[in-house]
Amino acid sequence: MTRLLQDIYREPEELSKSLAYSLGEGRPALETAAQIINESSHIYITGIGSSWHAGMATLAFFNTYGRPASLLDASEMLHFSEVASNSVVMVLSRSGKSVEIVQLLRKLPPQHSKIIAVTNTLDSPLSQQADVCLSLQANFDYMVSISMYSGLAFVGSLLASMALGVQSGHLVEELRASLAAAQAVIAGWQDEVETSAWLESGTPTYFLARGGSLSSCHEARLLWEEAAKAPASALPTGSFRHGPQEVVRPGLRVGMWVDGVKMRSQDLTLAEDLRRQGANVLLIGQELAPDAADLVMSIPTIPWVWQFLIDIIPIQLAAERLARLRGEDCDSFRICPYIIEEEGGLTSQVGE
Repeated sequence: MTRLLQDIYREPEELSKSLAYSLGEGRPALETAAQIINESSHIYITGIGSSWHAGMATLAFFNTYGRPASLLDASEMLHFSEVASNSVVMVLSRSGKSVEIVQLLRKLPPQHSKIIAVTNTLDSPLSQQADVCLSLQANFDYMVSISMYSGLAFVGSLLASMALGVQSGHLVEELRASLAAAQAVIAGWQDEVETSAWLESGTPTYFLARGGSLSSCHEARLLWEEAAKAPASALPTGSFRHGPQEVVRPGLRVGMWVDGVKMRSQDLTLAEDLRRQGANVLLIGQELAPDAADLVMSIPTIPWVWQFLIDIIPIQLAAERLARLRGEDCDSFRICPYIIEEEGGLTSQVGE
């Protein structure tokens, strides 16, 4: 078993740790961070790599409940953006040490902005300079971000839901049940991936999603690149229909996330049309018919705004399987270090 696969199998357990800590011992920090958000005029969410993808899930919460927020790649925010007065900047970073994060901290003017850190490293520059730090309290992944990605998305979204006042009294029980159910079906999902022909062709891969699952969609693209060393594209499902659909040819590989509530019938129709054009389609979502695609990965019941929390797991398994099919080592990076601590060029020096 690869180290990546081991990380995937323990992911629900790590997320359960983050949930217990965030709404238990870590709740005072979460409440302080929520107060900062509600006292701020502008909300920025930033991260880089998988942490930026995690921010997409947090942004989806603010969007869903009508609170304006901006999501910026940390490098873009550092070099091409200025922060408005009375702002809060949510910085998501597993290590808190990436070069863009460290430099961004120096740029943020303390006189008119607050920093909320969401990280797993309490002794990092990010943690030390933040006004409040939200810890994942999870074990680090071996190399590729698995629990760290989903943990950042989880804790960031717990903060958003608290600030928005939309945490139900039964949230903890519901999420614990969903994580336990996901843990119980990982082996079954792996069997489905191992026996499916969806990964066998060498054709291009497109990932499509909407809402909070856009975080899973973009993270899937990164998993293809980091773990399987294969190119892929990630797009909102609606955007795919405005031009990119011209790439559809027999054999094209498409992975789609189907939302628990919105645009289900339209997306299922799109899956049917893609298959008629010869594409090989994977669907991930709740309560999907087994014959709705070439490979269907039904996930356990979970409140629809939290679906991103577990709908990433099937594609993590697929990325690990694709790496083995391609003869690639998913437990090492060819060029990229674990933490990027320099800007410019390709680097294999010690460095997210």
